[in-house]
Amino acid sequence: MRSARLGRMGENNILGEHDTPQPSRKVSSVVVPLLGLIAVIVGVIVAWTNQSTDFGWFAYAPLSDTVFVGNGGAMVSQGTQIGLTVTVLGLLVLAFWAGLAIGRRR
Repeated sequence: MRSARLGRMGENNILGEHDTPQPSRKVSSVVVPLLGLIAVIVGVIVAWTNQSTDFGWFAYAPLSDTVFVGNGGAMVSQGTQIGLTVTVLGLLVLAFWAGLAIGRRR
């Protein structure tokens, strides 16, 4: 019985007990938040640089039967929308990772 508890020389672990972390968990605990942070930074930069300062359009044609419609109903440019979407996705990745990290501690 005593030899089963001692294990190999220099180890004080009980048989079946391992203290070594899994490499995939260690890599994912660094890579996932890093990717989320990069997505947030890139999204903010894209949204900030694509801000549109021009707003509105005017059309007047009382004698024609044509209806004038603008390119979109949004008041922000498409580049700003893409940047904000990337930012939100990065924040979701960070929130998911934080929830997993808190859940692992318990």
